[in-house]
Amino acid sequence: MMHRLVHPVAAPFPMLLIGCVGLLLGWTVIGLAGLVRPRSVVLAGRLLFPLGALLGLALAVLAGASLLGGGIERLILPIGLPNLPMHLRLDPLSSIFLLLLGASSFGISLFAGGYFRVGEGTAPGLLCLQYHLFLAAMGLVLIADDAYSFLVAWEVMALASYFLVTTQHRIAEIRRAGFIYLLMAHVGAICLLLCFGVLQGGGWHFTFHAMRSAHLSLGWATVAFALALLGFGAKAGLVPLHVWLPEAHPAAPSPVSALMSGVMLKTAVYGMLRVGLDLLGRPVWWWGLAPLILGLFTIVYGVLFAAVQTDMKRLLAYSSVENIGMVFTGIGLTIVFAGSGLKVIAALALLATLYHCLNHAFMKSLLFLGTGSVLHATGERNLGRLGGLIHRMPWVAWLTLIGTLAIAGLPPLNGFVSEWLLLQSFLFTGHLPHAFVNLLIPMAMALVVLGAALAGYVMVKFYGVIFLGQPREAALARAHDCGWLERIGLTWLALGCVALGLFPLQVIRALGAVTHQLVGAVVPQSSSHWWLLAPVPDRSVSYEPLVFLTATLAVVLMTVLAVRLTYRQRERRGPAWDCGAGNLTARMQDTAEGFGQPIRHLFRPFFQIERELPEPTDRAPRYRVVVRERIWRLVYEPISGAVEGLANTAARLQQGRISVYLLYSFLTLLVLLAVALLR
Repeated sequence: MMHRLVHPVAAPFPMLLIGCVGLLLGWTVIGLAGLVRPRSVVLAGRLLFPLGALLGLALAVLAGASLLGGGIERLILPIGLPNLPMHLRLDPLSSIFLLLLGASSFGISLFAGGYFRVGEGTAPGLLCLQYHLFLAAMGLVLIADDAYSFLVAWEVMALASYFLVTTQHRIAEIRRAGFIYLLMAHVGAICLLLCFGVLQGGGWHFTFHAMRSAHLSLGWATVAFALALLGFGAKAGLVPLHVWLPEAHPAAPSPVSALMSGVMLKTAVYGMLRVGLDLLGRPVWWWGLAPLILGLFTIVYGVLFAAVQTDMKRLLAYSSVENIGMVFTGIGLTIVFAGSGLKVIAALALLATLYHCLNHAFMKSLLFLGTGSVLHATGERNLGRLGGLIHRMPWVAWLTLIGTLAIAGLPPLNGFVSEWLLLQSFLFTGHLPHAFVNLLIPMAMALVVLGAALAGYVMVKFYGVIFLGQPREAALARAHDCGWLERIGLTWLALGCVALGLFPLQVIRALGAVTHQLVGAVVPQSSSHWWLLAPVPDRSVSYEPLVFLTATLAVVLMTVLAVRLTYRQRERRGPAWDCGAGNLTARMQDTAEGFGQPIRHLFRPFFQIERELPEPTDRAPRYRVVVRERIWRLVYEPISGAVEGLANTAARLQQGRISVYLLYSFLTLLVLLAVALLR
């Protein structure tokens, strides 16, 4: 029998929950308003998208108030199926992800208002409907309190995002990417349907409250956990269920890519936490090994493929795979610690997981929007045709630099905090009473460090090739900076990266309600040192982001002053040193292929490499490398072939003749009669 955690008492009147429902309905109304003038960019871009952004900000405020309150609100809507109304619930876990949704969508929606144009696939008004239905469906997923509501919202979210991915539906490659995405989404949905069926415990009660009260045996609870891992892992992009992600993210418009990577992937994380740590009660420690191992492999796999990409959006897509690996590694550690009775250390691992979800939402949304501005200004996604854009697009370049440094894990920005907390939680695995796990943990920690280091390598390539150096194509001289709505959206997300990095203690205290709900403990922090972050107070290790920032700025300022005072009388301006080469051109710069060459050589077994070599007589020779995944050829192509074979076999039965169908019916009756006689 699974043990249950004690949850906070429900609030008497669900005021905040009603407010959240009203905002989700508001998003739906805004989307429908786009159909009034479906081809009007002014209506959609200058009015509806900014209005949707304001609703997102309001949702973040309500979710923040609920998180700080730490209570639970419930609501039953008189809609749904007969005797099966929609149950809604707002608790600390749903509040933190609603906060993530609202805060991220505020910046993304503002950017989208200035991004979408006429003639780019789907009409702006219809795109507005799909976009805001996508937002509303994600919000409903986060507050659903029964399997029926959850799966309805889950499917609406999948369908809305499918139509957004296939905005440029006239392009065959984009239609293929949309099909792969929809196929994997429905495979995951089938797993979730089976998971909720198991969680009922043989009854017919679909509410999450009934599932918490179900008395599952260890075997059935393990089956439910495994199905949840498959279903939510397919949506999140865990390897090898990630194949849709590198196809769909580059195919979608950049604001949609930002929403999918920054927010939608986190709904899968929410679902995994909801099932693994809430509906199933106290988990068994060895359940955590599966997400831990899959997460570690996903980290390495994602960052290696990001390092060898030449398409800037595909690079960011594989970077999302790597970051989801970080999140599921944290989930695995949380379950191992919670199942072993180490509640405070489990709370630390869960803190790292939730913090990285918040960080990734801001960092990756900022980077995808930055690439969207580059794509609009240049018409290029290929890194080999970009360069030097910092001079033409200073707003985009400097704001994107903040996201680049943050996702590379450099202090004092937000990416460092969550990775530091995750590594600190690894250091406490010596307390585990399982010797086998203690032997594996140092290797796991080394993989996390490797992934973090390679992520910095990838971001140097990403930013340096796009924005630094000389333009690689003459057409880049016509590039222009983004508009004012886009600048506001980018600035909001950049400020989020800075704020989450400078004030981690305040964020962690707010997240205490979530850790208390899921693992029954909080990570204690000193109340006298608001600027000092220590993972556990009795350890000497700590991190002071404001002190680090102050010291860094002081060193930079003193260096500038020293140089100016020392060389002021002898200062002389001249051209930058060219190492004696002279006549430097853009073709002498490091390329995306050259940056990834060491990784391709060191980790060759991961890749399926195809090279296109120039002819000796070419006047302007070009070298091209295409890197594909072996997983697609080893796993999915055989499955595709088997399904196609079964479909062809079934097609042969469809002769189109009534006499053949009557024969099938007669043979079926004979078989049934024979079975009845044998009994």
